[in-house]
Amino acid sequence: MKGKKASNERPVIEDPAINRRITLLRHSLNLTQIEFAKKILISNGFIAGIELGKRKINDRLLRLIKITFGVNENWLRTGEGSMFEKDKTPDYKISDVLETFKKLSPSLQDLILEHLHKLLEYEKTIKK
Repeated sequence: MKGKKASNERPVIEDPAINRRITLLRHSLNLTQIEFAKKILISNGFIAGIELGKRKINDRLLRLIKITFGVNENWLRTGEGSMFEKDKTPDYKISDVLETFKKLSPSLQDLILEHLHKLLEYEKTIKK
């Protein structure tokens, strides 16, 4: 699977199935190529190239996708197991919540926190 080096000297992964799994992941997240690329800080053209099988993938990109979206790395590399890590909120969701929360007035922030605590208590009761 590994072997060749990209121009930046990072080992590339020669497995077209990984490219297809990245496309599947993006679709399951209901993100456009532009949105997906923006969240992992690469160009949407690069994502398009990956999905078309014209771009190679390296370990750094896989780790970035894993961290950002909470993806099970084993699934990403092999297709085995579940797509997402269990009980892990993807970083992009946390960032989105924080950025949105910061834009609210202090009184609305308090209201949101109050509702979050109530939701957490509710979730605890339904899990029992």
